[in-house]
Amino acid sequence: MGHVYEEIDDKLAHWLTEQPVFFVGTAPSGPDGHVNVSPKGMAGTFAVLGPKQVGYLDYFGSGAETIAHVRDNGRIVLMFCSFDKRCRIIRLHGRARVVQFNEAEYPKLRNNFSKTLEKGTRSIILVDVTRVADSCGYSVPLMDFVGHRDVYEKHVEKAPPEKLTFENALEKNGTSIDGLPAIR
Repeated sequence: MGHVYEEIDDKLAHWLTEQPVFFVGTAPSGPDGHVNVSPKGMAGTFAVLGPKQVGYLDYFGSGAETIAHVRDNGRIVLMFCSFDKRCRIIRLHGRARVVQFNEAEYPKLRNNFSKTLEKGTRSIILVDVTRVADSCGYSVPLMDFVGHRDVYEKHVEKAPPEKLTFENALEKNGTSIDGLPAIR
């Protein structure tokens, strides 16, 4: 049986930040539209900002579903699971908001993350955590962590400057696959 925590304490914060991957789930309002689950990684892109607040750096990618869904209704869940000997899954449910790279609040929040790669960062997803719960993870496979990929860093370093402009962001990530507004 799982356990619900009042908040994220120091021990849990340490465990969360040590996980090499986590998953983000969002959905648009209403019965239509696509549910989205996105894997997130890269060391230093997730931070516990307080006992009931977390955030992660959101980089440009193939879509902008999370941003669009968060702007639509704010609902979000982050799921962390261990793939080592300890069987554990932690879900952080909450209300999120998008702090885009061109907003005044962004630079101060950005200081909370140890990842230094700035190229390609489109926003910080800030989550006010309303529920912290664990479950066993007994059926999650054991896997060895080999290392973080450097493919994204290499990709943005080689990208022509015009690909990393605000205008390009609007063109490529201005809406979700369901037509909801994303980058603005």
